[in-house]
Amino acid sequence: MSFSRRTLIKATGVAAAACAAPLKLAYGQTAEFTFKYANNQPPAHPMNVRAKQAVEAIKAETNGRLDIQIFPSNQLGSDTDTLSQLRSGGVEMFNLSGLILSTLVTPAALNGLGFAFSDYNLVWKAMDGDVGAYIRAQIAKVNLVALDKIWDNGFRQITTSTKPINTPDDLRGFKIRVPVSPMWTSMFKAFDSAPASINASEMYTALQTKVVDGQENPLAVISNFKLYEVQKYCSVTNHMWDGFWTLINRRAWDRLPANVRDIAAKHLNAAAVNERADVAAQNTSLQQDLVARGIVFNTPKTDAFRDKLRSAGFYSEWKTKFGDEAWAVMERYTGKLG
Repeated sequence: MSFSRRTLIKATGVAAAACAAPLKLAYGQTAEFTFKYANNQPPAHPMNVRAKQAVEAIKAETNGRLDIQIFPSNQLGSDTDTLSQLRSGGVEMFNLSGLILSTLVTPAALNGLGFAFSDYNLVWKAMDGDVGAYIRAQIAKVNLVALDKIWDNGFRQITTSTKPINTPDDLRGFKIRVPVSPMWTSMFKAFDSAPASINASEMYTALQTKVVDGQENPLAVISNFKLYEVQKYCSVTNHMWDGFWTLINRRAWDRLPANVRDIAAKHLNAAAVNERADVAAQNTSLQQDLVARGIVFNTPKTDAFRDKLRSAGFYSEWKTKFGDEAWAVMERYTGKLG
């Protein structure tokens, strides 16, 4: 028996439709709700790996009713632009740093307070506890929903080309690149450093040409930007910690049926917890890699750094900005700051 080309194409189409049929039965013809989910990290970052797993699980468990599309690497615009889109409803979901969100919700920067957290155990107690709950309540006041579990963006460490940082005195007069942010600038000024606000894209050149002698960032940034080529020492100060809140437009969230909201929150919160473990494992391997590339690590004691910030008025300045209530919640975990 012979088949014409038209007959073969028709038969192939029928077979393809038959294969697709179970998916249509499982997920329906089209999603009832479609969300855009933005972030500023590359696709290979643990955040996006875990987010992808979560949105697939959400689609499956809701029988295809909720389809969440991930847009990594600031594809939908800068953090500031995307935050505006989130508030207007142009973007439904956004993973954003609390320090950046603080331009809209001041207490969202609480977790980035200098030398507040000594280690991850304290971070997760606070952020999964009263500090996180307080920040989420403030976020709710601007008609955004913040899910319960914050994702990890890592502790920040200081690198230098001249010497390790062991005491606050080592920062006196030190030319250090900082992000364009009031909290960073005020902290290093309190150490009598010479902070220079320089965009990340210009950081390597500024270090290479000795405009600054050092910078501070999580290990992943130190590695990705190849700062080991222009820096010699890395002091594990853990001087600031930041994370990413999963923020959702309130109107879009309220349009979802309650059971769909529960499913989405369950999987995204679980993904955030898994990402925390991924980042912790990554930090260990990154340090080993940076040592192999010539970086010398040291771990200073941080009590003296906190004392210096207290005596320089850093904590009292930020207590005024955050307010007494926020400060009291923070000190339940950090102890007396100032």
